[in-house]
Amino acid sequence: MKRKLILITNDDGIAAPGISNLVEVARELADVIVVAPDSPQSGKGHAVTLSTPLRLHKVSVFKDVEAYECTGTPVDCVKIAMDIVLKNRRPDLCISGINHGSNASINILYSGTVSAAMEASVEGTTAIGFSLLDYSFDANFEPAKPFVKKIIEDALNGKFGKGKLLNVNIPNLPEGAIKGIKYCRQGDARWEEEFVESIDPRGQKYYWMTGKFVARDTESGSDLEALEAGYISVVPSMHDLTDYSLLEALNNRKK
Repeated sequence: MKRKLILITNDDGIAAPGISNLVEVARELADVIVVAPDSPQSGKGHAVTLSTPLRLHKVSVFKDVEAYECTGTPVDCVKIAMDIVLKNRRPDLCISGINHGSNASINILYSGTVSAAMEASVEGTTAIGFSLLDYSFDANFEPAKPFVKKIIEDALNGKFGKGKLLNVNIPNLPEGAIKGIKYCRQGDARWEEEFVESIDPRGQKYYWMTGKFVARDTESGSDLEALEAGYISVVPSMHDLTDYSLLEALNNRKK
């Protein structure tokens, strides 16, 4: 029987440790092809490159794994993988990550990691964005690997359906401390930004964005709650941003 095919990408760049760990897990379960950005692309969301040409180079980054680096965004990587690298073959699964840092709650809107997976799901391929709640370059991915493998296996076996999107976040805990997996809704939170003003060496004013993450969720069942309790959060996500309850109310309103 022909082995299944997994397309792997990320937003931290092809040299990031997170994607190496993801490749290591995925190659045990299927054939793997990697198309990832040639440099960090965090916070790019669903951006695509329109004003400059994309470049694609085959690289030897992962042993015995076909891999390409792309000059574009994470979404560009998925698009060019589908149209150029894979040509007429469609992957059975697209996985993105493992991201260095959280993409829980509202972070999904900014995440290049999840947006890359979302692009694959828009094209009909089941897709998963994986993130570890550790922003450091030398983050320890070992405790997460058995759970990542289980989720990938479930996806390959059709547990989540075709063309579905999962946002998976993993707490930063030592070996044996992760309690398990919880299926959750997206938590309610926001970023409260602050812009630090300064002057560059040429005397020009500039602003550097910083801020803090503020959780506002008071209901149970959120990804934020699961992560805080030591569980991996899995949020089934969608592309459709329609507010159906408001739409129904507007259509039922007397004219």
